[in-house]
Amino acid sequence: MIIQVSELPDEGLTFDDVAQFPSPYGDAAWCLDAVNLHLSPDGKDVQVHGELEATVPQTCGRCLEAFPAHVTAPIDVTLTPRPNTVGGDRHELGADDLDTDFYVGDELDLDRLIDAETTLVLPMKPLCRADCRGLCPVCGANRNVVACQCPDRAPDPRLAALKQFSERQER
Repeated sequence: MIIQVSELPDEGLTFDDVAQFPSPYGDAAWCLDAVNLHLSPDGKDVQVHGELEATVPQTCGRCLEAFPAHVTAPIDVTLTPRPNTVGGDRHELGADDLDTDFYVGDELDLDRLIDAETTLVLPMKPLCRADCRGLCPVCGANRNVVACQCPDRAPDPRLAALKQFSERQER
């Protein structure tokens, strides 16, 4: 959804209906479950506050099983016109700039904002559940599904010196 910044009313705009964003994500498997956004003009800047909820397919970092991750993204961002960087001018970002994004021309792309904010709240190492047991290092079986009877794998002989060092440190 494209919003014309110059046409934003002084009281701002509120979006709270998921149907207003039929396909905000680049990946069709992602699903926007709930949205509550308020846009308010601040000179040439636009303040965006609110929250969104989404369901995103993920792969568990321990057992490699696919699962739907339900995420909630609080949104508190300032959108400002993209600076003109003619001649390769560089702008150094400060701590206050971390909650700043840009819009181009007079158009603010809310779909892009929703996509970016959802991506930012995804976990670095997704887990299907907190107590996921992962894969057996010997046979590769999913320990959440089967209790394999594999013996413990012998330690890597290349790490023997490190183990001896660790034992000496404990004394």
